[in-house]
Amino acid sequence: MEITMKTFAYVSLAIFTLGSVASAEELHERNISLATATELAQKGVKACSSKGYNVSVAVVDRAGVLRSLMRADGAGPHTVGAAQAKAFTAASGRALTSAMAKTVQENPGAAGLVDIPGYLVLAGGVPIKIGDETIGAIGIGGAPGGNLDEECAQAAVEKIKDKLN
Repeated sequence: MEITMKTFAYVSLAIFTLGSVASAEELHERNISLATATELAQKGVKACSSKGYNVSVAVVDRAGVLRSLMRADGAGPHTVGAAQAKAFTAASGRALTSAMAKTVQENPGAAGLVDIPGYLVLAGGVPIKIGDETIGAIGIGGAPGGNLDEECAQAAVEKIKDKLN
């Protein structure tokens, strides 16, 4: 069977086009590693324990999937779920959960955020970013106030910031 030049050109074009479409569909995303998530959780526990707070710390990846979870000695059982929900909320919303809580309070149109499954719109969730890209989030629960949870979370992120570049 003889392949004509025209047939060869059509087949080549089809292969080239399919290859281009496939490569256009690739998605490259940065994500927090297990090692960094574990270190971040440890630093979060330490930041709060140095202030006398027994907390739980959850670190999630960019999709809100748990990567590391630590519960300090003496932390209440409820702090585990709170920490994980705050981390999920910060990763999903790509914002501080305290800012999201303020938005809910000030904007009736945003009140539905509290009904999203897995969300906890209270201070204590901090997104982890490289530039403008969110690669994960940390959530802390158990300090006597969400603002204190958030301070510990931000202190932990600050301590690993050099590893995120």
